[in-house]
Amino acid sequence: MNTPFEVEEAAQRIVYVKPVDVADLPKQVRDEAGDLQHLYAVHDADGQQLALVADRKLAFILARQHDLAPVSVH
Repeated sequence: MNTPFEVEEAAQRIVYVKPVDVADLPKQVRDEAGDLQHLYAVHDADGQQLALVADRKLAFILARQHDLAPVSVH
């Protein structure tokens, strides 16, 4: 049976992966993105951006390598 602590702890391990238009990012990031039109941001439950990577697959791999549970945001 799940205790409230276990459920709360699991919720803190969820991160959200969402596509970001490069055009909406600061100039320095746009310059580093090269020809890419989209990047993928990884955010924690509070909305804080944890990472910005080149593709969705990499975002999921990165999250899992840090023992986090990634979910897509559309």
